[in-house]
Amino acid sequence: MNTTVTVALAIGGVVVLVAAVALRLADRLGLPSLLIYLGIGLAIGEAGLGVQFEDAELTQNLGVAALVIILAEGGLTTRWSDVRRAIGPGLTLATVGVAVSVGITAAITVWLLGATWGFALLLAAVIGSTDAAAVFAALRRLPLPRRLAAAIEAESGLNDAPAILLVTTLAAYLTDSDAAAWWLVVLQVVGQLVGGAVFGIAIGLAGAELLRRVALPLAGFYPLAMLALCVLAFSVATLAATSGIVAVYLAGVVLGNAALPHRSASIGFAEGMASLAQIGLFVLLGLLASPSRLLDALGPALVVGGALLLVARPISVVVSLAFFRWPGAQQAFVSWAGLRGAVPIVLATFPLTAGVPGAENIFDTVFVLVVVFTLVQGWSLPWVARRLRIAAPVTPRDVDVESAPLEQLDADLMQLTVPPGSRLHGVYLPELRLPEDAAVVLIVREGRAFVPDDTTRLMRGDQALLVSARRSRPEAERRLRAVSRAGRLASWRGEDGRATDLD
Repeated sequence: MNTTVTVALAIGGVVVLVAAVALRLADRLGLPSLLIYLGIGLAIGEAGLGVQFEDAELTQNLGVAALVIILAEGGLTTRWSDVRRAIGPGLTLATVGVAVSVGITAAITVWLLGATWGFALLLAAVIGSTDAAAVFAALRRLPLPRRLAAAIEAESGLNDAPAILLVTTLAAYLTDSDAAAWWLVVLQVVGQLVGGAVFGIAIGLAGAELLRRVALPLAGFYPLAMLALCVLAFSVATLAATSGIVAVYLAGVVLGNAALPHRSASIGFAEGMASLAQIGLFVLLGLLASPSRLLDALGPALVVGGALLLVARPISVVVSLAFFRWPGAQQAFVSWAGLRGAVPIVLATFPLTAGVPGAENIFDTVFVLVVVFTLVQGWSLPWVARRLRIAAPVTPRDVDVESAPLEQLDADLMQLTVPPGSRLHGVYLPELRLPEDAAVVLIVREGRAFVPDDTTRLMRGDQALLVSARRSRPEAERRLRAVSRAGRLASWRGEDGRATDLD
């Protein structure tokens, strides 16, 4: 075997293991994990172990690939029931918010740093979008109102496309390349968002139908198939000159909310792959950075970051959410929760590969800005939520339902876990009001298995097996989740579309 490949594999394995251990340490110290990964990259690089790496184009390509996996995982773990109430605010923040933020940040950069308008606009565009990985990791640990968290997550999943198009257009202007007029850029942004949404939803729906109808030979193929469908959505949308970034996120949302076999295992696999992608991406970005230049970028980074965090972001949020009449406290939290992470650093490689004058200064400034403000915002988000009094009471975890197909019976076998805090605790089986062709057939409690009857009550920590006709499985899952959240008096949407009460 090639020695170089063997050494590279060994180094990669060590880096992943070190990153996993460092993540545990970061959780205890309250540090954002991306800072640990960037630090590992810097430690391996020219100022540490002496590894020389200056390939911005390779970093850009691998960075986009990593973002595809991260956004796919974000979509797969997003509940449509939460997002549908926040898609309007999220989309407005991702488009109007980005435009307003870029304009204000650029104006302040010109005023305070004396930069040219072209350079200032490019720098502002690079940091204009929030980072999906940082947002998903931070917000899902906070007890926030569902609509608020969903709007911020939707923004982070959708705002990369406008930012990427804006950065590439400005880079073309600054290198005297052919660039479209500003109104054409606006039309391109709208067209790419709409086209990417169409491809993402279509491939997600087609893929969900395929996985429901085709029994794969191994359970391990389902996670691979779900992730492959998300990647396919990105590729098809990109080749069709639309937004692959939007497509992969929405394909993930569709697949993650579909009633598919082995859904929980598939999402767990996607979470692991997304973590691996984050580790590789941040380490690579740390390798590309030159520590000797970063100190000089500290002053500009603080000025630009302060302008973005304290002026541009709040104004863009107020403008974007004015129509939706959100409470002031929630708008203030959205302003503070605009986390920056890998996406701005990856976007900073676009001017490097395009040969834009001063591109190294942009990369260094963005790198320092991300490190400093991630540290500030990452630690302070829980405190800000408490001070603004928007932290929701700790809600019960959603019930975990796993399923496997029983092809010859045209049925599904489902595994139910009753988590701590679930209101399934104490509910008698008849009170679940499962469809007539669905039933709980076995319960495992404290290591002892037994067959339940109508007098059996579910308890915290129970694991139960349910068998359901395939046509009734979605209804059975809806009822289980409704009771888990609201108790035996919960309501859900029946087949006729009307709310039905459990009373």
